[in-house]
Amino acid sequence: MKTILKLFALAVGLAVFAGCNSPASRIKDNPQLFAQLSPEQQNLIKQGKVAVGFTPDMVRLALGDPDRVRVRTDAKGSREIWNYVTYESQDGVILYRGMYHRYWGGPYYPYYTSVTSYRVHNRLVVAFTNGRVAEIEETK
Repeated sequence: MKTILKLFALAVGLAVFAGCNSPASRIKDNPQLFAQLSPEQQNLIKQGKVAVGFTPDMVRLALGDPDRVRVRTDAKGSREIWNYVTYESQDGVILYRGMYHRYWGGPYYPYYTSVTSYRVHNRLVVAFTNGRVAEIEETK
């Protein structure tokens, strides 16, 4: 019973925290940038979606900060790649989405390792070339 109560409290806490970093809250924090965008771009951002051609600032409005950033260099040049990850249990149940890694070292990090074993899953990968989204890879 204690385990169920802990999991419930954890789920409620995560729901509250997730609401703090929504597209609506990011738009509210950046009204000037949002006002400069086309209606189509604004609609995508409100839905938490991105499109080819978006700038990094537009992607941040829609999705928030990436969980991981890396650079890939090949014969064609360099690409900055942003990963948005999900932490899942071994049977695919989502434990957490978001930038929890930024708070490493906190008293509850990593909370999901005490709950169960987990895996990190890339749910969305956004690749930039010359400061614009050139490729989007989404897990369905």
